[in-house]
Amino acid sequence: MIHTIENDHLIVSIDTTGAELTSIKSKKDNNEFLWQGDPSIWASQAPVLFPIIGGLKNGNYTYKGKKYSLPKHGFIRYNKNVIGTQNSPTKASFALSSSEETMSSYPFKFSFTISFELINNQLIVSHTIKNNGSETLCFSVGGHPAFNCPLHAAETYEDYYIELENVENSKSYVLNDQGLIPKNTISVMNDHKIWLNDTLFDQDALIFKNVNAKKATLTHKTKGPVLSMDFKDFPDLGIWAKPKAPYVCIEPWLGYADVEDTSQNIEEKEGIQKLDEGKTHNSSYTITITDCK
Repeated sequence: MIHTIENDHLIVSIDTTGAELTSIKSKKDNNEFLWQGDPSIWASQAPVLFPIIGGLKNGNYTYKGKKYSLPKHGFIRYNKNVIGTQNSPTKASFALSSSEETMSSYPFKFSFTISFELINNQLIVSHTIKNNGSETLCFSVGGHPAFNCPLHAAETYEDYYIELENVENSKSYVLNDQGLIPKNTISVMNDHKIWLNDTLFDQDALIFKNVNAKKATLTHKTKGPVLSMDFKDFPDLGIWAKPKAPYVCIEPWLGYADVEDTSQNIEEKEGIQKLDEGKTHNSSYTITITDCK
């Protein structure tokens, strides 16, 4: 089922399956900002990442001496058990709670809610995670929205760059051929800017640990900002696309894929978040569409 929210500026659609964004359109000119999921390139559009981000070494982890398996990016993605609620014309929420099915791959009791709310030209995406168990909850959470790029005819990918506001840690990690993060880093930034080009993602995603930036802006070199992502609640950031594909993902993360020398114990996983019994985690990011007023 598709839920639609709208206001004077934007109309946004979300698929209940996986609580995945499927459209962000400007009412001014009907311009579509979200990648439309061409299956010949990349079928997804904006997966929700929980309770892990990226991949695990050999696809599994251990907890209290027992081995478990989780798919890349966790089990919200593609999940048909997510329950959607239309809260108002401008807000929709989606929820999943632990079950026998989730406990078989993730032995923690939780409730997970993600909401999408429009305020003016902004889409606010909020996550609420509650630990319903008696043990510390280990998790990661994040977004993976893909934005059309270029946005208009007669533009090229190379016309665009992503600027990270007040970035302090500009070194990027990339994934090895097992999908794990090695120790070495590369430099892809010039004066806080990452210029897009056809070879930028030849080594897969660019991963910024503890990037310390709070905002990423997709900008055309002459026309100016198109959209921005505010992610103050998320210390880590991924930027990715399939090589030569006409989109770019700007991904706020709390956590990331396994590092090469991981112990595979989820309690020791680099970047993992921990939530005490009965506690609730809240985090949100905001997508601001500049060219819609």
